[in-house]
Amino acid sequence: MDTPTPPAAPRPLRRDAELNRQRVLVAAKEVFAERGLEATLDEIAKHAGLGVGTVYRRFPNKEALIDALFEEGFAQILELTERALAEADAWAGLVFLLTRMAEVQAADFGLRDVMLSETYGRDRIAQMRDRIKPMMEQLVARAQEQGLLRADFRATDIMAVQLMISATVEFTHGVRDGGWRRYVPMLLDGLIARRDGVTELAEPELDDDDLHSAMQSWPRYRRGSAPVESRRQQDL
Repeated sequence: MDTPTPPAAPRPLRRDAELNRQRVLVAAKEVFAERGLEATLDEIAKHAGLGVGTVYRRFPNKEALIDALFEEGFAQILELTERALAEADAWAGLVFLLTRMAEVQAADFGLRDVMLSETYGRDRIAQMRDRIKPMMEQLVARAQEQGLLRADFRATDIMAVQLMISATVEFTHGVRDGGWRRYVPMLLDGLIARRDGVTELAEPELDDDDLHSAMQSWPRYRRGSAPVESRRQQDL
C-alpha cells in the first residue's frame, strides 16, 4: 500500500504580504479600540491606507480578523484573573480584577465588545471562559470564607457586574476620562459583606452639561429612536 503523501506545509507570506497583514492588524486594533466591533473592514482598510481587497486577501471576514487580533487581549484577561486569585486577601483580588477589567474595557472598546459578544470570536471566548470559570469560583469562595464578600454572590454574577461596569464605561466615554471610576466603588460597596462606612468617591459627579453630552454621544442613544422633540417636529 502506498504511503499517503503528507499535506504540504503552508508557504510563508512574502515580505510585502506580511507587512500588509501587520498594517491591517495595527489599523484594526486602533479602529476597534475607538469604535468597537461596529467598524467595518472597509473602514479598517482606509485607516491602514490599503485597498479593501488587500484586507480580504489576508482576512476573508471580520471573524477571522478579530480572532487573530485579540489573542493577546485574551491572554491579558487570563493573566489578570490569575493575579487576582494569587492575592492573599481575596476581596482585594476581586476589587483588583473588576477595576483592571474596567480599565481594559475603557482602553479598548473592541476587546470589550469581543469579551461580551456571542457573535465574534465565539470559540476563543468559550475557551477563555472555560479556563477562567474555576478561578473565578475559587476567588469568590475564598472571599466569602474570609467574610468579606456577601454570601449570596456567585461567580456567575461577575459577568453581570462586568456588564454594569461596561455600560458606565461606554456612557462616560468621551465626556470625562475615568468618569466610570466614580461608579465602581458604589457597585463594590453593594458586594462587600461588612464595612465601617461607604467608600469615599475620588471621582466627582457628572454635572448637567456632562450628562447631556454623554447622552448625545452614547452609542445606544444614537442607535435608538429620534429624540422626542425631533419626532414631534416630524409629526407637525
